[in-house]
Amino acid sequence: MGVLERLKSQIYQALTRAAQEAREEGRIACGQIPPFTLEVPREKAHGDLATNLAMLLSRAAGQPPRLIAQVLLEYFRGGNRIARVEVAGPGFINFFLDPSWLYEVLPEVEAQDESYGCSSLGQGQKVQVEFVSANPTGLLHMGNARGAALGDTLARILAAAGYDVTREFYINDAGNQIETFGHSLEARYLQLLGHDVPFPEDGYPGQDLIDNMKSLIAEVGDKYVAIDPRLRRERLVKYALKEKLARMERDLTDFGVVYDVWFSEQTLHDSGAVENVLRELQAKGYLYEDEGALWFRSALFGDEKDEVLVRGNGTPTYFAVDIAYHQNKFQRGFKRVVNVWGADHHGHVPRLKGAMRALGFDPDRLEVIIMQLVRLFKGGAPVRMSKRTGEYITLRELMEEVGRDAARYFFLLRSADSHLDFDLDLAREQSSENPVYYIQYAYARICSILRNTEAPLPRAQEAVLEALQDPAELALIRKIADLPGEILFAATSLEPHRLAHYAYELATLFHGFYTTCRVLTEDPVLRAARLVLVNACRITLRNTLGLLGVSAPERM
Repeated sequence: MGVLERLKSQIYQALTRAAQEAREEGRIACGQIPPFTLEVPREKAHGDLATNLAMLLSRAAGQPPRLIAQVLLEYFRGGNRIARVEVAGPGFINFFLDPSWLYEVLPEVEAQDESYGCSSLGQGQKVQVEFVSANPTGLLHMGNARGAALGDTLARILAAAGYDVTREFYINDAGNQIETFGHSLEARYLQLLGHDVPFPEDGYPGQDLIDNMKSLIAEVGDKYVAIDPRLRRERLVKYALKEKLARMERDLTDFGVVYDVWFSEQTLHDSGAVENVLRELQAKGYLYEDEGALWFRSALFGDEKDEVLVRGNGTPTYFAVDIAYHQNKFQRGFKRVVNVWGADHHGHVPRLKGAMRALGFDPDRLEVIIMQLVRLFKGGAPVRMSKRTGEYITLRELMEEVGRDAARYFFLLRSADSHLDFDLDLAREQSSENPVYYIQYAYARICSILRNTEAPLPRAQEAVLEALQDPAELALIRKIADLPGEILFAATSLEPHRLAHYAYELATLFHGFYTTCRVLTEDPVLRAARLVLVNACRITLRNTLGLLGVSAPERM
């Protein structure tokens, strides 16, 4: 917990005590003290911290919120770190802190170094983050790339907040899509060997399948032409899946994403997990038969209608397998399960949560981030087709076009539930207009300053930090102090984009400080204090970029 977070905790507790005392003495007519917020206001004029407690109490007490705010301040004892307090607007209480607290931040950053910003919020609780989980029948595309950036960054943030995080990729290696995949591969294999066979109408037409079969033919030739078609398709699928998953893993690793678990859907069928979960739901009375199919009573849990789990031909649906998969997740001991899904899965959320409730799990332990679509732009016009494949733009092509850092950062610029316009030209640009270049340039500039320091870098405990009085210096320290709270908020709200914005804001304040304040000044006291500040900014910016999966170059 950082300096600012400790101050917030003290003020929160003091406000809670004030409300309790005012209630006990009959000044505020309310029951329990409701949870309230104490946060940094957007406008600097509104102080360092602000709370909505008075407005929340007003609803229960039937008293004007400004009156309640004044009563709270009569009982409030917040310590000597508070310079003044004021009631503003409809009843906000704004706190203005004595700036002396800022000087405690820099020694803490220096001492904690690589762990600055981390906390024990999660207390080692096991959390699984499942993301990307693309069908292994094609290549990773732009949507998968956004999911990779969001999921991996979220996993990094949760780990920094003290959770025991497992990254998982769910391999869809069973079901109808694999059958279609097999028929598609079979057609390409035979066609490449000169056989006149039609391509399936619903087949996967990508060039990558042709490449797969060319590689196979180079190894085995026509070995599979004369064997039983079912066995042939099994062999072709096995070969292509291995190649495609290896390629996905390479692409994702190069994108900075390394999974702890690659979970095979087929294992759920082989182990009997799907049959077992169906029997369990049947025994609990949540399944019924109709028109030859087996249905789940998902409408009981807020879904629009009941859902089929087993088709009339006896084949389990994707939903049935997904229930078994998520039961498996909780059975593995995860206290919190986070899924990053595309927008087309939005309607699947309530029914899956309902199934978890039916199985006896708390549905709130399953958290789903719905990710909106990405539109790629170049030269001001949308780009839809890949020059290489004639289809969608792949993750590999994107990395080759703009690099890993720009790709990851741009995917994190907007919240997951917002549509994202990805500007290829801007992502390649080496100027202050490109946010990731702007941030990395700030880091490289910091490293340049520290390299040019003749004497050993001064330590925070030895420097006179009170010499830092310029508004640009104080604003920079204030932003450095925000990192622990930003990580806590991002981990709690599952909003990794907050760290992307924070990195840009910190870089902006550093560039402003660099313009206003000469670091290697002739005044030895001021020079030492500013070097401590610059080094603390380096640590903070490096740690933030690390959470985003973006590199921190020392030279540019």
